[in-house]
Amino acid sequence: MEPIPKSGYYYANKMALIAFKALEEVMGKNGLNAILNLAHLNHLIGNLPPDNLRREFDFADMSAFNLALEEMYGPRGGRGLALRVGRAAFADSLRNFGALAGAGDLAFKVLPLSAKMKIGIPAMAKIFSQISDQYTTVQERETDFVYTIHRCPVCWGRSGSDKPVCFIAVGLLQEGLKWVSGGNEFRVNESQCMAMGHEVCEFIIQKTPIG
Repeated sequence: MEPIPKSGYYYANKMALIAFKALEEVMGKNGLNAILNLAHLNHLIGNLPPDNLRREFDFADMSAFNLALEEMYGPRGGRGLALRVGRAAFADSLRNFGALAGAGDLAFKVLPLSAKMKIGIPAMAKIFSQISDQYTTVQERETDFVYTIHRCPVCWGRSGSDKPVCFIAVGLLQEGLKWVSGGNEFRVNESQCMAMGHEVCEFIIQKTPIG
């Protein structure tokens, strides 16, 4: 695969570290190293990003990591791994962070589900603005929420895809919604993707939990 040109936009080191650790858990060290090699990130082999919130991990490198998953495991296998990485990234780092820390409090737990989502989804968007150069907006509609990433690290610099590719972001959202709602699973579909030529990456979150 061709290298993706650097973006000049950054993710917190900790988020990248957690994504790599999550992949290593599933695939082992050799599997992770093979992905890093394919993604032109071999400088990270044995030298993963530090565990801090400094914005130093380029969006292009996150996008290359995501593309390497697809190339090595095919669209279907890559999607499963990307979802898993996204879910782990949320579960391991974000749920006690900033605006979401209160979601574990009793006062939040007794709110109706609609109120939890109304508070929780914008809180998730806000966290990414705090720990990265990702810019996200949230719009509520009658049956769903529209979660729009205007600068997306997961597909940065990609084009020509015939389908959405931001499954790391879908996994993050799914796990975040589970945490905010107190254990429910929600349907999250990426309806627009910059890798397909759209201007934004847009995710539709259904208000009604699955099952």
